[in-house]
Amino acid sequence: MARSSSSSSSHRMASAATTKLRCAIYTRKSSEEGLEQDFNSLDAQREACEAYILSQRHEGWIALPQMYDDGGISGGTMERPALKRLLIDMAAGKIDVVVVYKVDRLTRSLADFAKIVEIFDQRSVSFVSVTQAFNTTSSMGRLTLNVLLSFAQFEREVTGERIRDKIAASKKKGMWMGGLPPLGYDVQDRKLVVNPAEARTVQLIFERYTALKSVRLLQAELDRTGVVSKVRQRDNGAAYGGQPLGRGALYAMLANRLYRGEIAHKGVSHPGQHDPIIDEALFDDVQRILAINRVDRERGTNADAPSLLAGLIFDADGNRMTPTHASKNGVRYRYYVSQTLIAARPGKSDVGDEPRPVNAALTGQRLPSAGIERLVLDRLRTFLTTPAEIVAAADAEEEPANRQLRALDAVSQRVLLDAAGRQASVLASGGEVAQRDFLLAILQRIAVNGDRVDVSIDRSALVQILNVRDAGLPADRVETNSKQVAAAPLGSDGEQIRRGDIKLTVPVAFRRAGHELRLIVPGRTAAAEPDRSLARILARASRLFDRLNSDPELTAAELARNEGLNKSYVSRLVRLAFLAPDIVTAILEGRQPVTLTANKLMADTRLPIDWAEQRRVLGFE
Repeated sequence: MARSSSSSSSHRMASAATTKLRCAIYTRKSSEEGLEQDFNSLDAQREACEAYILSQRHEGWIALPQMYDDGGISGGTMERPALKRLLIDMAAGKIDVVVVYKVDRLTRSLADFAKIVEIFDQRSVSFVSVTQAFNTTSSMGRLTLNVLLSFAQFEREVTGERIRDKIAASKKKGMWMGGLPPLGYDVQDRKLVVNPAEARTVQLIFERYTALKSVRLLQAELDRTGVVSKVRQRDNGAAYGGQPLGRGALYAMLANRLYRGEIAHKGVSHPGQHDPIIDEALFDDVQRILAINRVDRERGTNADAPSLLAGLIFDADGNRMTPTHASKNGVRYRYYVSQTLIAARPGKSDVGDEPRPVNAALTGQRLPSAGIERLVLDRLRTFLTTPAEIVAAADAEEEPANRQLRALDAVSQRVLLDAAGRQASVLASGGEVAQRDFLLAILQRIAVNGDRVDVSIDRSALVQILNVRDAGLPADRVETNSKQVAAAPLGSDGEQIRRGDIKLTVPVAFRRAGHELRLIVPGRTAAAEPDRSLARILARASRLFDRLNSDPELTAAELARNEGLNKSYVSRLVRLAFLAPDIVTAILEGRQPVTLTANKLMADTRLPIDWAEQRRVLGFE
């Protein structure tokens, strides 16, 4: 046995025999097997290290009482409790020498060892292996150490490959390779056996899903009938589980091929050695319904109000904007919200019951869905119905798709433009599912920037969806987008621009209204949709005016008292009954200026009686 030390401490150890050197013993064992024994591998390592320290007593070596033992942890990671404590104590100056049984007990990674040795040198701490002879103060000693560590790392990697190969071979034979058994099964002698009571529950879940065809409805029914997850037992005897099944758990259960009597590994299923709970016909029926519902969710078929731009829209920082909704007084309002804002919502944190902090400096956008969806649909309709724009998009010589379009004769171009017109009609009057399908087919992304909205169209997809082949273009000249375009770095606004994309830009401005942003498109005077708040105010104003007009003795003060309202509010509200008829009609049809809100209308205490002046003040002229 021999030891090695860093250059900063070897001189001190040789010249000052009476100086006490505090020695920390570090031990490690990769697996937990045998750790429960009275004398295990960690004890054997510690005993050997203590004996070596005792042999160096004349050098002033003293074993510290603290134990740095990592049992059941791989040497390929630095995430080890005892190793972390060792490094902390080294940084605190509590250790002079670290003693290990073998180098690979400290680490099996060359990269990690380089970090550890650097810490040793910074803290003037010596490193000693009691079974390997090398001296790290020389270049040859460091080479020897690196060779030893290379073999240790190689051994770890080979062991990992061997374990992975064993798992793959075992699963190919249909063997259960451990883990928590799913609902319906127990583990006996390392094999899955059917739990009859739980198996009936699993069969019920599969059968009810084929009847309901909705995981949401299935979850609600299971909650009503008291169906819960599997009850399990910890090593200390404490029970856990038995909770209502969430939708995620139900999706995983319905797709789990274990219930069909198979073992899956890396996407391939093998006949299992356990008995199935679900017969083949029922399992396949469930998978068919799941697949249909998966497509419907993507297309928005099963949504009351599908979000047309879901998965396509991004904010100015490149963050995906997610569809959300809020309900008030029975009315549902849809929005696209930046992921940064969703992640920062107040609530409970992932750990414990501490409230999740909200960062007021977070950037992000919250846009009403109707406005941005209308803007995108309008811009695409304009593009598809404007021959000059389609020809211009096909006029860049460097793009293969452009060369294809320019190669068409006049008749073929007419066919192409007619096809574009038909797609524009789909966007104008087609159903939401048809609109969603078209957007998914041709759009790359929609970027909502500070002063504009950029709509990127996949040129190759557009060529194909407009039936260019039918327009006379040879089939072998229609290339897929993946062949003709290459990804480029993100632009300054966070948008990824690709060579094959057609980029449509719409200048916009934003007006903040509470937590949301309103889109204002220059040249467009109409709002995105009828403003319910404005409509309610006008209806209430008309009703209150009719009451005053029908009862000459009723005063505004009495009316306010009867309605439970403030007199000033009633006075301002009744004035709206004198709005110009064309202004009222425009508001009810959603054609008012985007800047006109209910708050602005009620806040204007000097609304003129003259209709022409009203139009000017309220922005209708």
